[in-house]
Order: sequence, then structure tokens, then C-alpha cells
Amino acid sequence: MCLLLGATGVGKTLLLKHYSQLSVRDGTTDLGEPPVTLPTVGTNLTDLTLKRKRVTVRELGGCMSPIWPSYYTDCSSVIFMVDSANTTQISSSCIQLLSVLSAEPLHTASVLVIFNKRDLPCTMSLVEMMSLFRMDDIIASATQPITTLELSARSGQGLQEVLGWLDSTLTD
Repeated sequence: MCLLLGATGVGKTLLLKHYSQLSVRDGTTDLGEPPVTLPTVGTNLTDLTLKRKRVTVRELGGCMSPIWPSYYTDCSSVIFMVDSANTTQISSSCIQLLSVLSAEPLHTASVLVIFNKRDLPCTMSLVEMMSLFRMDDIIASATQPITTLELSARSGQGLQEVLGWLDSTLTD
């Protein structure tokens, strides 16, 4: 099980819808127009078939963050999304990430931090985001392996890298 977490409006649902489109189209990279999404209230389950095996991704709505810990059991990996164009949300996203990383059931889970919305003109650079989050300090002190990637869930830039990371974290 992989958890997909992040604040409301960061692009979690769009990411999963694109992955569903990719599997339907047998890996075609032309995604066309982005599908319409609504904020998730509750949870969405998506099964993905990767190179090595299948994985279930459970998206938890950003408004559910107070009860995210009840889903941490039996989780082998976490994808945490951040909206790199929403400067007012960055500090709360950092606090949410630190809370996720400090949760006992996730101490051995692989973690991917995705800085989404790279296609928007008002977005911060990866260097700025890493600095604001103090990612070097977080990575150095965390018990779990942490990877960071840039993504545009809207355009599809970075989708294959996320699938590659997810596939690399799976154990047989």
C-alpha cells in the first residue's frame, strides 16, 4: 500500500487520474486535456500495475489530515505532494510532512516528496522549495529514505519518474 498525501488542492487526484489514463492507453505519453477533478473528501483507491508488481495507491483528502495516522498501518511507501505555486500553503505543508515523517508506523516507509505545479509561471524553483522546507536537514535526520522530485500533474512532466520511484520501492 502506498499513501498519497498532501494539502487540499495540490494535485493528488489529478496525478491518480493521469496514471489511470496511462494504464488504459498502454503507456502512451500524450495525456490530452487534464481531466476535471474535485477536492477529495474521503479516500480514493487506485491500483497501478508497474514493472515489478501491482500496488494500491490510497489517496487521502487534504481535509482529512487529522485522521491520516489511522491509515499508516501496513503502508510501505508515502508520496507527499506540495503545491510549489501556493506560497501561503508551504509552511503548513512542511509541518504536515514533519508529522508524517515522525509517525512511528512510517519509520521504515520510503517517502517521495513531490513539488507539483512546476508548469505554472508563479511557482518557486526547486532550490527555493528545498531551502524553505530545509529538506537537507529533514533528509539527514529522518529514519526513512526520502526522495524529492518535481512534477506537473497537469502537463504530465515527471509522471514516469514517479512511477519509476514507486516501482523501485516495491519489495517482492
